[in-house]
Amino acid sequence: MRDDKLSVQSMDFAVLIINLVKELKLKKENIISNQIGRSGTSIGANIREAQYAHGKADFISKLQIALKEANETGYWLELLYKTNYIDRIAYNNLNSTCTSIRVMLISSINTAKEHSK
Repeated sequence: MRDDKLSVQSMDFAVLIINLVKELKLKKENIISNQIGRSGTSIGANIREAQYAHGKADFISKLQIALKEANETGYWLELLYKTNYIDRIAYNNLNSTCTSIRVMLISSINTAKEHSK
Protein backbone atom coordinates (compact mmCIF):
# COMPACT_ATOMS: atom_id res chain seq x y z
CA MET A 1 0.00 0.00 0.00
CA ARG A 2 1.17 3.49 -0.85
CA ASP A 3 1.15 6.09 1.90
CA ASP A 4 1.73 9.33 0.01
CA LYS A 5 -1.14 11.77 0.37
CA LEU A 6 -2.29 11.61 -3.27
CA SER A 7 -2.36 7.81 -3.32
CA VAL A 8 -4.18 7.59 0.00
CA GLN A 9 -6.74 10.24 -0.90
CA SER A 10 -7.43 8.75 -4.33
CA MET A 11 -7.90 5.27 -2.81
CA ASP A 12 -10.23 6.63 -0.13
CA PHE A 13 -12.15 8.49 -2.81
CA ALA A 14 -12.48 5.33 -4.92
CA VAL A 15 -14.00 3.57 -1.89
CA LEU A 16 -16.52 6.41 -1.51
CA ILE A 17 -17.37 6.18 -5.21
CA ILE A 18 -17.88 2.41 -5.04
CA ASN A 19 -20.21 2.88 -2.08
CA LEU A 20 -22.06 5.61 -3.97
CA VAL A 21 -22.45 3.28 -6.97
CA LYS A 22 -23.93 0.62 -4.68
CA GLU A 23 -26.50 3.15 -3.43
CA LEU A 24 -27.31 4.31 -6.95
CA LYS A 25 -27.84 0.74 -8.13
CA LEU A 26 -30.34 0.23 -5.30
CA LYS A 27 -32.22 3.26 -6.68
CA LYS A 28 -32.16 1.57 -10.12
CA GLU A 29 -29.87 4.26 -11.54
CA ASN A 30 -27.47 2.56 -13.97
CA ILE A 31 -26.37 5.11 -16.54
CA ILE A 32 -24.57 7.64 -14.35
CA SER A 33 -23.53 5.04 -11.77
CA ASN A 34 -21.61 3.11 -14.43
CA GLN A 35 -19.92 6.27 -15.66
CA ILE A 36 -18.95 7.63 -12.24
CA GLY A 37 -17.85 4.17 -11.15
CA ARG A 38 -15.36 4.04 -14.00
CA SER A 39 -14.06 7.61 -13.80
CA GLY A 40 -13.99 7.80 -10.00
CA THR A 41 -11.93 4.63 -9.59
CA SER A 42 -9.73 5.36 -12.60
CA ILE A 43 -8.20 8.36 -10.83
CA GLY A 44 -6.34 6.23 -8.31
CA ALA A 45 -5.54 3.54 -10.87
CA ASN A 46 -3.74 6.07 -13.06
CA ILE A 47 -1.92 7.54 -10.08
CA ARG A 48 -0.77 4.02 -9.21
CA GLU A 49 0.34 3.44 -12.81
CA ALA A 50 2.34 6.68 -12.74
CA GLN A 51 4.46 5.28 -9.91
CA TYR A 52 5.96 2.79 -12.37
CA ALA A 53 6.04 5.04 -15.41
CA HIS A 54 8.63 4.63 -18.15
CA GLY A 55 10.28 8.00 -17.74
CA LYS A 56 9.16 11.50 -16.88
CA ALA A 57 6.90 11.98 -19.93
CA ASP A 58 4.97 8.78 -19.15
CA PHE A 59 4.69 9.82 -15.49
CA ILE A 60 3.24 13.21 -16.47
CA SER A 61 0.91 11.57 -18.98
CA LYS A 62 -0.53 9.18 -16.36
CA LEU A 63 -1.12 12.04 -13.93
CA GLN A 64 -2.80 14.06 -16.70
CA ILE A 65 -5.13 11.13 -17.39
CA ALA A 66 -5.93 10.95 -13.65
CA LEU A 67 -6.69 14.68 -13.73
CA LYS A 68 -9.05 14.25 -16.69
CA GLU A 69 -10.81 11.39 -14.88
CA ALA A 70 -11.15 13.55 -11.76
CA ASN A 71 -12.64 16.34 -13.83
CA GLU A 72 -15.09 13.90 -15.44
CA THR A 73 -16.03 12.56 -12.01
CA GLY A 74 -16.82 16.11 -10.91
CA TYR A 75 -19.22 16.38 -13.85
CA TRP A 76 -21.04 13.16 -12.87
CA LEU A 77 -21.27 14.31 -9.26
CA GLU A 78 -22.86 17.57 -10.33
CA LEU A 79 -25.29 15.72 -12.59
CA LEU A 80 -26.24 13.34 -9.76
CA TYR A 81 -26.92 16.32 -7.53
CA LYS A 82 -28.94 18.19 -10.15
CA THR A 83 -31.06 15.09 -10.80
CA ASN A 84 -31.67 14.55 -7.07
CA TYR A 85 -29.85 11.23 -6.82
CA ILE A 86 -27.59 12.70 -4.12
CA ASP A 87 -28.33 15.48 -1.67
CA ARG A 88 -26.37 18.71 -1.17
CA ILE A 89 -24.34 17.33 1.74
CA ALA A 90 -23.24 14.23 -0.17
CA TYR A 91 -22.46 16.33 -3.23
CA ASN A 92 -20.43 18.87 -1.24
CA ASN A 93 -18.44 16.17 0.54
CA LEU A 94 -17.66 14.15 -2.57
CA ASN A 95 -17.01 17.19 -4.74
CA SER A 96 -14.70 18.71 -2.13
CA THR A 97 -12.62 15.52 -2.02
CA CYS A 98 -12.55 15.32 -5.82
CA THR A 99 -11.46 18.97 -6.05
CA SER A 100 -8.71 18.38 -3.50
CA ILE A 101 -7.38 15.49 -5.59
CA ARG A 102 -7.47 17.67 -8.72
CA VAL A 103 -5.49 20.39 -6.95
CA MET A 104 -2.86 17.87 -5.83
CA LEU A 105 -2.66 16.39 -9.34
CA ILE A 106 -2.18 19.82 -10.92
CA SER A 107 0.56 20.59 -8.43
CA SER A 108 2.27 17.24 -9.06
CA ILE A 109 2.06 17.67 -12.83
CA ASN A 110 3.49 21.19 -12.65
CA THR A 111 6.32 20.04 -10.38
CA ALA A 112 7.15 17.14 -12.67
CA LYS A 113 7.15 19.43 -15.69
CA GLU A 114 9.47 21.87 -13.94
CA HIS A 115 11.91 19.09 -13.07
CA SER A 116 11.91 17.76 -16.63
CA LYS A 117 13.24 21.00 -18.09
